[in-house]
Amino acid sequence: MTDTFPEITGHIAPGFEPVAEAFLANWADQDELGAGFAVRLGGELVVDIHAGWADRKKTRAWQADTLVPVYSTGKAVAALVIARLVDRGLLDYDAPVADFWPEFAASGKSSITVAQALSHQAGLSGLSEEMDAADWFNAKLIETKLARQTPLWEIGTGSGYHPVTFGFIVDALARRTDGRSIGAILREDICGPGGIDFHIGLPESEHGRVAEHAMPRQLPDLGVVTPARELAFLKPWSSPGRRGASEWRMHEFPAANAHANARALVRLMSVYADGGKLENKRFISGETLEALVRERVCGPDKVLPFDLSWGAGVMRNTHTPFYGPEPASIGHSGWGGSCAMADPVRGMSAAYVMNRQQHHLAGDPRPTRLIEALYGCL
Repeated sequence: MTDTFPEITGHIAPGFEPVAEAFLANWADQDELGAGFAVRLGGELVVDIHAGWADRKKTRAWQADTLVPVYSTGKAVAALVIARLVDRGLLDYDAPVADFWPEFAASGKSSITVAQALSHQAGLSGLSEEMDAADWFNAKLIETKLARQTPLWEIGTGSGYHPVTFGFIVDALARRTDGRSIGAILREDICGPGGIDFHIGLPESEHGRVAEHAMPRQLPDLGVVTPARELAFLKPWSSPGRRGASEWRMHEFPAANAHANARALVRLMSVYADGGKLENKRFISGETLEALVRERVCGPDKVLPFDLSWGAGVMRNTHTPFYGPEPASIGHSGWGGSCAMADPVRGMSAAYVMNRQQHHLAGDPRPTRLIEALYGCL
């Protein structure tokens, strides 16, 4: 390993060597620091590679068990947890959120369904009341604010991405039906028993494995700044802060602070690719999976500067093909560049994680290159 070009470590099945070449190319022209990429195809792990450094000074090598925040990419996993609750009959995508969270009905929100909330149609892309960034660590307070807030646009007129509030809505639904948080369900029912290294609420004992991030060198292009975009991204209180990195890692923000490596993320994403099964065991029914990925809204998003098609918590690949050439694919991207996708036609899932953050809101050229190389191998 040199200061510029690292050695790739991990597993590459025969025929997938071009993926490794594309992975290494990100250090040549995209200023990659440390990263991991994993692919499952037909139930087999065909790519599981990592390279680079876990710190900005390049003194600590990226290891097989290095964890990194994947930010909004974790929304795709939170959506799977909600789907499990739907499968158990505790939630209904077509029922109003207020059936499970009565206070949510205030200020004109009584008709908003669970599916609308998960597809970013609730008009709550940010909190309109000025507050301290540390207030996000008080879930009860945030839920009270969300329940009383008037939607920022007329319900039924389209989606507007909810970068942080999405997580509080889904967590409120989980706790009011199952009795546990999204993070607890993952720990107790899914990731813990399955040995899956994915966390929403990372124990302090695991913080030493977390890679250090290098921040983007420029701001993302949000387009015309509207109130919905400003509240979502640009206000001093738009995201959690003022409590330090350690407390942020330990707290549960289902929309914003999942920690994982590529191998763990691709295992969970395989549920989308394998008909609702996780490694040949039924995770959700095929009917529930269809309801999860079915289009709920499409068109120009009111917060992200893209035309988007949303399922109940995941991006559909039909409008802006961030996730390869297959229109039936779904996925999600995270701040700085992480992404995960699933192609149900080919039974394939892929996940990319990294610590060099770039300014692209979605469609970062690094995972785009990897996904293009992957499809070239099929």
